[in-house]
Amino acid sequence: MPEDDIPTTGAVRDKLIRTKERWAEEGRLLTGTQGDPARDRLPPGQTLVRDWPVLDLGVQPDVSKDKFRLRVEGLVENRIALDWAGFMALPQSEMVVDIHCVTQWSRYDNRFAGVKVADLLELARPKAEARFVSMTSYDGYTTNLTLEDFAAPEAMLAHAWEGKPLERQHGGPVRLVLPRLYFWKSPKWITRIELLAEDRPGFWEVRGYHNRGDPWMEERYG
Repeated sequence: MPEDDIPTTGAVRDKLIRTKERWAEEGRLLTGTQGDPARDRLPPGQTLVRDWPVLDLGVQPDVSKDKFRLRVEGLVENRIALDWAGFMALPQSEMVVDIHCVTQWSRYDNRFAGVKVADLLELARPKAEARFVSMTSYDGYTTNLTLEDFAAPEAMLAHAWEGKPLERQHGGPVRLVLPRLYFWKSPKWITRIELLAEDRPGFWEVRGYHNRGDPWMEERYG
């Protein structure tokens, strides 16, 4: 559920969730082909778009910078709790990347600014037994990653897109951006990152979606 002191708009769209569960059951959108990210910029079955479609569970939390908090905990030597000023005091980076949604759209050349995950992990110092990551958003959404994917050089906790603060509808004030995987693995409105020894599948993963989500392997469903 959303944080009690964070205002939200909308309601959980149960019909949409059930539709996407049926996609997983039926294997919708699958082409049965594989791509090579070193050769193929567009993953199998994807269509290029110029806009940035808005997809969520129906609830959009309104997280002000005054109330923003980001926690990194679990199997770390140094637990982190950052407010907005603390987050912005971390080393800042920019990157230009393509993003790919499991609903078949892709968008090229997105310019994000934020904190590289590698810089955050350097501060948190994962313990030797940490192998997985569970992430929680202000709307209650969860998803999981291997620590290897989470620590990828191109992974970023982004607060800006195309030179402007990340809009609420796209996950602002802060969302994960992990271009190597389908975008459901890049949670919006992120507030908690927990490092684990064992995997903990998230919202879509327990509803039939692939545990990793590599677009070039077309890992849409589990």
